[in-house]
Amino acid sequence: MKHIWKSLGVALIALVFIAGCSTEAPNSSSDEGNGSGGDSEKEDGTLKIGLSISTQNNPFFVTLKEGAEKAAEEEGVELTTVDAQNDPGKQVSGIEDLITQNVDVLLVNPTDSAAITTAIESANEADIPVITVDRSADGGEVVSHIASDNVKGGEMAANYIVEQLSGGGKVVELEGIPGSSAARERGKGFHNVVDENDKIEVAAKQAADFDRSKGLTVMENIIQSTDNFDAVFAHNDEMALGAVQALESANMAEDTIVVGFDATDDARKAIEEGRMDATIAQQPTLIGEKAVQTAVKVHNGESVKDFIPVELKLVK
Repeated sequence: MKHIWKSLGVALIALVFIAGCSTEAPNSSSDEGNGSGGDSEKEDGTLKIGLSISTQNNPFFVTLKEGAEKAAEEEGVELTTVDAQNDPGKQVSGIEDLITQNVDVLLVNPTDSAAITTAIESANEADIPVITVDRSADGGEVVSHIASDNVKGGEMAANYIVEQLSGGGKVVELEGIPGSSAARERGKGFHNVVDENDKIEVAAKQAADFDRSKGLTVMENIIQSTDNFDAVFAHNDEMALGAVQALESANMAEDTIVVGFDATDDARKAIEEGRMDATIAQQPTLIGEKAVQTAVKVHNGESVKDFIPVELKLVK
């Protein structure tokens, strides 16, 4: 009888031991999973780049995005793009989504250079390098800025207008989105030249938010208030093309010089047709390509310049 009880006791101890092992095993496996969970989303080793673009309702930024996509394919990296639709709040939200997706590098084309600061700071806190594209940011830590020299471009546009109005004249300025670096810098370059010329007067200036339909409406309103001007400088081609429509409707197109900025396909066509006089050519495809190429370098620990300029030229 004693032998039976002894055998039962040994069996019970063995069962307890086995049960203990079986309950510990899942916990041990789970701990290992938690330890590697942060890398599991990138287990294939693909570099993930996020691109927050101000709008896809503008041919310039569509081309910029296509340039980025081309470079991403060539570099073998994953590119995720979110469209802010020219809404600073939507852009911040989109960047937060990209941060949640654990992108390795963030490319930002700000809608508003001041409002984007909080989103860039969020990326900084998540240790995600940030590169600004075409438009700069007023705050946050940015590794590099890739863009044309907008101040120089504004000066080029102004110099062309001054040359055409050799005897002097009045100019209308259509401004981009208030708060965007492109609007500030292009306007600064323009005024660097015209403000120093006693023969040139800025008859009116008003924001049309880089938008063609707004450029049309604003130009119509300016024509209503004053038809005494000789030239129009628009901070981008979309507004310039809107202005051309308004001038044509008012039978003022032949006598008014119109200069835009970006050299989009529609603007080049308008220049060929004699409806627009000139535009400042950026290279949006190259800007997009350089943005992705720079992101790859940053991820690989290579040093990059604070500002990477993309050449401009006058198209007339």
